[in-house]
Amino acid sequence: MTDTDTDNEEIIRLAARGDGMTASGRAIPLSAPGDMVTFDAQVIPGPHHVDPVCKHFPGCGGCQLQHVDDAAYGDYLIARIRDALTSQKITPPEIRAPHISPPGARRRATLHAEKRGKELRLGFLEKGSHKLVDLNMCPVMDPVLWALIKPLKKLLTTAMPGRGNATIQLDRSDQGIAVLLGKFPVEGLAATEALIDFAQEHKLARLALDEGYGPEARWEPEPATVTLGGVPVQLPLEPFLQATLDGEALLVNTVLDICAGATRVADLFAGIGTFALPLAVNAQVIAAEGARAAAFSLQQATNRAKRPLQIQHRDLFRNPLMTDELNGLDAVVIDPPRAGAAMQMEELAKSTVPLIAAVSCNPATFARDVRPLLDAGFQIDWIQPIGQFRWSTHVELVARISRAS
Repeated sequence: MTDTDTDNEEIIRLAARGDGMTASGRAIPLSAPGDMVTFDAQVIPGPHHVDPVCKHFPGCGGCQLQHVDDAAYGDYLIARIRDALTSQKITPPEIRAPHISPPGARRRATLHAEKRGKELRLGFLEKGSHKLVDLNMCPVMDPVLWALIKPLKKLLTTAMPGRGNATIQLDRSDQGIAVLLGKFPVEGLAATEALIDFAQEHKLARLALDEGYGPEARWEPEPATVTLGGVPVQLPLEPFLQATLDGEALLVNTVLDICAGATRVADLFAGIGTFALPLAVNAQVIAAEGARAAAFSLQQATNRAKRPLQIQHRDLFRNPLMTDELNGLDAVVIDPPRAGAAMQMEELAKSTVPLIAAVSCNPATFARDVRPLLDAGFQIDWIQPIGQFRWSTHVELVARISRAS
């Protein structure tokens, strides 16, 4: 062993943003647990370091952790949750083995287009930058979505003005791909006809445009839907879907398992009914959602399916379900956005609700929001981590929370 070898340090964990960390606190980008780092920050790959599968890595901002294997990635998901709880002085409960979605499973994507003269770039932004990575491959995207990228580039090259930017949202529906073009003014009949021809040729479920006044469907032969709990639900023009079908299935099954036997349930931040519709097979469900379009789609689906669902179009940030509205429920499902739901959790803490299925896409706000529940006598029984956004630093979870006996 040389003197230089004695200066090497081992990467012992991944930090929240994906950098490898040594015991001395050195942050080393693109390193994996088990790697060795020299005094001049050169990485010697260890057993958990793998070759990235995408040539755009690490420049593309879509993925941050393609250089680590699934074992290290799973440990990272668990550590993010454990560290968030510990930061709130919460003793971590049982954290189950993470579910990691496979490559090619992402059924929704938001991309950016940039045209400068005759050159058009289409892809994701670099991490922490406005620079666009022009994609030639994407191992996380559903192949059906990816197959549309090359034709989209050809369309946008002719349809966009000589200098401009646009956003492209792709969602896979029951009928095919729903496309929303944002910041996309269309000038003239020829441009409009080209868009319709594109939609017909590629058998899109829907083509919608936002020219600056809100989205408007320009092509939709029949209502685009997604099936939730066996019920087709009309897809809003600006939809939110779970990122992968396998991730959605695990989320739903875990929530159903938590709520098994409950006959009166509230689903808070219900969206278009990912949990509410399956729950309503065996329970009476109050579904509260602040987005008007999502609440309307869920109401229409409920009317057709004739399930025992009461829909409330309600801003739960400003107007949470109060204690007297929660008392008497057997269980509550809550799935807030990344900002969390502090006010709603405080009302739950004061209620007599015995059981909560808490779904979160942000371990930090989950840990913050669950504190009042624990102070009120609840306990976290277990947590199920879910990695729908494979190779990213995005962590999701489902927690079973019950009143301590």
